[in-house]
Amino acid sequence: MFRTLLAVLLLFLGSPFAASAQNSAGGGDGNGDLQTILQAHQSLIAKPSRSTVGPALDALKTSGLPGVPAFLEDWQAKNVWFDDTGLFYVVRNKQVTDVTTREPLGLDLAALSQVKPNGGVRKAIAEALVDFQLSDPDIARRRDALNAIARNLDPSQAGPLAASIDGEPDAGLKLRKERLLNYLTARYGQSEKDRVAAVRDLAGDLSVDGRAVLSQILATKARIAQTIPEDANLARVLKPGTDLAPEAAYAMIAEEADLPPILTPAALKTALETQVQDGRIADVSINALDTAEIREATYDRLAAAGQLPPRATPGDIAATLAAYTIFETYNEPSADITDAARATQEAVNSRVGASQAADLALDAISLASIYFLAAIGLAITFGVMGVINMAHGEFIMMGAYTGYVVQQVVPNYTVSLIVALPLAFAVTFAAGVAMERLVIRHLYTRPLETLLATFGISIALQQLAKNIFGTQARPLTSPGWLDGAWQINEVIAISYIRIAIFVLALLFLALLLFILKRTRLGLEVRAVTQNPRMAASMGINPDKIKMMTFGLGSGIAGIAGVAIGLYAKVTSEMGADYIVQSFMTVVVGGVGNVWGTLAGATMIGTLQKGIEWLNPSNTLAAQTYMILFIILFIQFRPKGIVALKGRAAGD
Repeated sequence: MFRTLLAVLLLFLGSPFAASAQNSAGGGDGNGDLQTILQAHQSLIAKPSRSTVGPALDALKTSGLPGVPAFLEDWQAKNVWFDDTGLFYVVRNKQVTDVTTREPLGLDLAALSQVKPNGGVRKAIAEALVDFQLSDPDIARRRDALNAIARNLDPSQAGPLAASIDGEPDAGLKLRKERLLNYLTARYGQSEKDRVAAVRDLAGDLSVDGRAVLSQILATKARIAQTIPEDANLARVLKPGTDLAPEAAYAMIAEEADLPPILTPAALKTALETQVQDGRIADVSINALDTAEIREATYDRLAAAGQLPPRATPGDIAATLAAYTIFETYNEPSADITDAARATQEAVNSRVGASQAADLALDAISLASIYFLAAIGLAITFGVMGVINMAHGEFIMMGAYTGYVVQQVVPNYTVSLIVALPLAFAVTFAAGVAMERLVIRHLYTRPLETLLATFGISIALQQLAKNIFGTQARPLTSPGWLDGAWQINEVIAISYIRIAIFVLALLFLALLLFILKRTRLGLEVRAVTQNPRMAASMGINPDKIKMMTFGLGSGIAGIAGVAIGLYAKVTSEMGADYIVQSFMTVVVGGVGNVWGTLAGATMIGTLQKGIEWLNPSNTLAAQTYMILFIILFIQFRPKGIVALKGRAAGD
């Protein structure tokens, strides 16, 4: 009454404050009821608390006024102020505006008091905002609302969520809304039939959220009783000695039934020490208390006399465990719901296990394709010439840096990738031919010196790359169509870059097989690989073939560098990360054989991923185990998985 009279008086006086009072009290654009609702809960809004703010929020949510979401956001952000009469205003950047129309008012901020909701109140406001955000035109707000619901499932959210599903234009968000509604129905549905149906629908949901709902429904608590209640939704009976230690079982019973505790030998000795008088305890010399049996008997006499609290003896423990039963009951009282949840959880766990195995297999295939690309060039040169090229990793590095340079010139990532692949082959092919002509051909009969020479070249190439590009990693950006991952289900996913590398590995496998099986160069390479003396007698120039083969292997390493650089760091040392795996792939698969290299890459990739899965916290240990396994494998099959045929196989 006083505020109404004051508003009328100020209106006749024509002051700026009168305009404020008129707008705040209900004038303007037809939404003036907002101030009325706020005044009806003035004390709850002005000085809110988590326990009392509920009625004010409920009144705002059920009002249907369009200005409520904006007011809630301002309230949460501490932008709401009020004057001495209790009228509310919104203050932003020190400018006072009407709470309904948001029009500026000529009021002094010093005459207002700020509403300061604490963390609990702001959380309650955020939960209330979710109802409005579920149908907000902004998809980001709707997504944030769903994230808020997923973090804290509340039965009050089921109604607004269900009402927003039909009008959801985005298919992905609509599916997520339907899933969240199913979670809420499974946890808090009104009827047992609806909950059982919702639980069974979770059988096709492998997400962490879906599995969490099942775990929450199947949550248990331990109980103790001499007879299990008939109305208990029993999960399992815990057997002392099998499911838990007898001492732990007795401790649980003793805590609830107020029985004497079990004393450890140290605790018993400490208790006896408090009873020492003139070197004796209960007429027993302390020197005689040299065995556990005597100390326990002395303690029990003192306990019987009331000088010490009683303890649990082995007989007491056995009798108590025989008299009581320890069991677990579901927090959910309905057995039908927990039976459905248990069956659904078993089905989901089976599917998750199969999906994890498939995901691990995809990771292994992806890693194998990378190793195959990195090693196939080495397999060709090593098989034909028997040269241990320690600089092979640096050809991979040269290819990656070639791709980086191309991207600096061609900003379109798709075009730059198309240009970089053949250019990387040309650059590393030329580098390989130059290396073979200048160094390798003079050392064919001296393998140890070849190893040392190529190792020196690798160091020189690394230093050259550091001088040109620096020591920091350089980005080799993949095209936009390679971003993201192929999500098969909630467990299985593989990035598009790895899929592209796998496809590239298949293309190179087909190309190399075509060259080796269908071209004259391939025929001559195979001839030199199997028997270089006989090939020379047939008119084949082994030196030329070795030069071309070394260049081909180096060029393939360059292309592998571009592919690897799309997802790995491009540095001067990146080749060192793949040289060991490349040699292992070639040796395990079989020297000089394309199919052997593929088999070796598959074996090493699968082995590495399997060991990492068994020991995920220690990657170095996984690599060590892999190397030890390969050493043992070579002992039993020294020529590799696919052994080379011909006279050279016995060299």
